[in-house]
Amino acid sequence: MTEERPGDRPPTTGAPTWIWWVLLALVVAWNLFAFFGPSSRPPELPYSRFLAEVDAENVVAVRISGATIEGELREPIEIDETSTNRFVTHYPESVGHPDLVARLDRHGVTIDVEPPPNELVGLLFVNVLPLLLLLGLLWWIGRRSLAGQMEMFSFGRSRVRTYTTERPEVTFGDVADAEEAKEDLRQVVEFLRDPAKYRRLGARLPRGFLLVGPPGTGKTLLARAVAGEANVPFLFISASEFVEMFVGVGASRVRDLFTQAKKHAPSIVFIDELDAVGRRRGAGVGTVNDEREQTLNQLLTEMDGFDERDDIVVLAATNRPDVLDPALLRPGRFDRQIVVPMPDREAREQILRIHTQRMRLGDDVDLGELAAQTVGMSGADLANLANEAALLAAVRDAEVVERRDFDRALDKILLGAERHTVLNRRDREIVAYHEAGHAVVAWFSPEADPVSKVTIVPHGRALGVTAQLPEEDRYNYTRTYLCTRLAVMLGGRSAEEVVFDEITTGAESDLVEATKLARRMVTRWGMGDFGPVALSTDEEQPFLGYELAKPSEVSDATQAAIDRNVNELLERQHAAARKLVSEHREALDRLAAALLDHETVHREELERILGPRSRRASAGSTDYHAGEGFS
Repeated sequence: MTEERPGDRPPTTGAPTWIWWVLLALVVAWNLFAFFGPSSRPPELPYSRFLAEVDAENVVAVRISGATIEGELREPIEIDETSTNRFVTHYPESVGHPDLVARLDRHGVTIDVEPPPNELVGLLFVNVLPLLLLLGLLWWIGRRSLAGQMEMFSFGRSRVRTYTTERPEVTFGDVADAEEAKEDLRQVVEFLRDPAKYRRLGARLPRGFLLVGPPGTGKTLLARAVAGEANVPFLFISASEFVEMFVGVGASRVRDLFTQAKKHAPSIVFIDELDAVGRRRGAGVGTVNDEREQTLNQLLTEMDGFDERDDIVVLAATNRPDVLDPALLRPGRFDRQIVVPMPDREAREQILRIHTQRMRLGDDVDLGELAAQTVGMSGADLANLANEAALLAAVRDAEVVERRDFDRALDKILLGAERHTVLNRRDREIVAYHEAGHAVVAWFSPEADPVSKVTIVPHGRALGVTAQLPEEDRYNYTRTYLCTRLAVMLGGRSAEEVVFDEITTGAESDLVEATKLARRMVTRWGMGDFGPVALSTDEEQPFLGYELAKPSEVSDATQAAIDRNVNELLERQHAAARKLVSEHREALDRLAAALLDHETVHREELERILGPRSRRASAGSTDYHAGEGFS
């Protein structure tokens, strides 16, 4: 599709910028050479001495051009303290010397006559042309400055990118998964192609469609696919481009955007990151009627001002629908929300196939197995994974991208790049037992996700990692499963207590994540001692000021009881983890020794070291125990 930017300054049709700079350099060089450069003109000889040299038959040849005579001497002479055999002199036209040619011929001088030069042309070339070039350069600089000033006063125009319909770049076939979202958006495409089909039955297409989903799930890609399928002009703008430092600019740009949309109708308007201007008004701390609110008000007004026959559809995308102003979501505006979820296993495999179709993959690469290992990753994450794997293969000068490249890329994305930190013997032993503690608790807990790898190679800010890989996607979590996750998180600290009778700072991230999970279980999911009651809101928004503007939902006594319940839940799972570590102390020692010897132990080796699991584990979300220090 061809892209136009109506809000941008139109390109100039004159000479490119570099030509003017080259001309300026030539002018400067010309003047420097003319005034300071070496002269190639021969020294000037007085006319009387010229005649004397002719009579002495020391002149070999002359070239006469007007009143100027240049000549060559047989023997060098001194002219202005310079020995030379070339000279120049001037014929005295006012006095006249009619027998000069005969005199030269009599003394055997070769005579060459040239027409006199045009003095006016020389004067213009030497003096006037550089001046004209300099004036032209000054004119160009002034024109550029004026254009910049005019652009400053055109900030009210929107910076929308308009994609025309010459050739679609993206279609629904380029978007893996999101079938439900594509089905809803196909209705938009069909309406724009044949609006009479819907109007005949009295139907009215919703004016706004809001694409909602986590970052990286393909919301913008879906909007581009709609443009490619509908074959209508597509106007794209980010909501952050509406707001500037000048008051009223955002509202002006909104008006200009919809003016252009009506001009190109039927058309699609796509506003990315709608929450940049669509945040809820009022209620926040220190909230005033600022520029963002004026922009939002104008957006609401423009969407209300649609005529049913304008054939304009507004698409918007956000990953924070909870912060949007309710007025945006009412019927008549963004009255249809299309959820773009995280991809499931099958969708992840399709996405990986799309992003690896131009790559040369090794025979050991199984995209289905790789999709199973990437639970919780979005489409953007998977695209980054494929690219990182290709980069790693290129670094080692490989002909194909192998499975080990994908494994290293996955570790790099989730954990950070490997660090070559050299630990002392004591620290390596503590890290090995800490990670072995996580692995042992997970291995011998039936409800835990299977352990896929344990390593004491530092990654990012972590000194060690225990990775758990679910066997399938899970959308619901039982209380037993969550309690098991708490026990696994506390397994590293429990191993330190059992083996060393001491605790370290390495469990910091484990404690933070375990406390967060336990608090959610008690306050949001009704899994504590309070029974089926939610003791906190679904979404905290402290930075918007709403949490400070409304009273607390629980009393101080209840809050203290919540803290006690969270502490009791963590203590129970801590005790369960210590019990498992103590009961399987021999397995713990074997795994720690293997880590100290090989640094990394994979699932196949874990089965040999720890023995078979008691039962197949339930699936959950990919869990990497890593963070500050080691985990």
